[in-house]
Amino acid sequence: MNKDFISILDISEPELEQLLSEAHQLKRQKKAGTTHPLLAGKTLAMIFEKSSTRTHISFEVGMNELGGHALFLNARDMQIWRGEEIRDTARAASRYVSALMIRAYKHSTIEEFARFATIPVINGLSDMEHPCQLLADIMTMQEHFGSTRDLRVTWVGDGNNVCHSLILSTVLTGLEVTVSTPVGYEPVPEYVKKAQELGGKVTLIREPEKAVKDAEVIVTDTWVSMGDEDERDERLKLFGDYTVDADLMKLASPDARVLHCLPAHRGEEITDEVMEGGQSLVWDEAENRLHAQKALLVRLLKK
Repeated sequence: MNKDFISILDISEPELEQLLSEAHQLKRQKKAGTTHPLLAGKTLAMIFEKSSTRTHISFEVGMNELGGHALFLNARDMQIWRGEEIRDTARAASRYVSALMIRAYKHSTIEEFARFATIPVINGLSDMEHPCQLLADIMTMQEHFGSTRDLRVTWVGDGNNVCHSLILSTVLTGLEVTVSTPVGYEPVPEYVKKAQELGGKVTLIREPEKAVKDAEVIVTDTWVSMGDEDERDERLKLFGDYTVDADLMKLASPDARVLHCLPAHRGEEITDEVMEGGQSLVWDEAENRLHAQKALLVRLLKK
């Protein structure tokens, strides 16, 4: 396994299987009230440029449950916000803590931290990828479908960072992913090309009604990501036909399930009826952020 986890493709297919096997085990242990201080004496520094709920809670609780410590760092309170170079922050932090988790506006920020840090660097979210979310999503699909091999997944909405990570994950999981977005909001072509060249199955279909046909999993996300707030009104108009509602779900497989990484804007990208309905796996998905990231931390820090 690589020193860092910046992209879902930083791990191999066997490493992903092993990591998620450990995640399932950690989940069972937590349910049974059994914990193990696997990371006693370890400290995770968490740097947040963007606000967070699930990433913050899951990483902090995860480190605590593993016997370690998590340190919350608001980027605005750090010297990098006043102009200190990332390489200097990365080198100094490497002398203090065991790993860095960074939630950043730019993917290049996380890459630069990894270039100069001598400790593991984890991508907690960037504008281009969200690999930790995909660990939880894949884990959730394994729980409910047994295997991800040839599982038909349709992404409906904005071709954003989570969509990019889902596309790349096809290389490791055997998922068959169809992406449906409005014109101008497709995933970055390089992500689609990279996945396809490495054997991933990715298809782009404009109309959501056609894209969800026979889908076993439908995935969506907010139409207005952090940093896109100035485009909100325009996006709401363009995305109006891409709401995951009961009518759209009827066109998918009868046993289809729904994923949403949260936060959700009910009535926009997903309706309250679907979010709270029997086909929703949203809350299992949210919980699995904790277990998948615990397994990731153990893999990175117990070498």
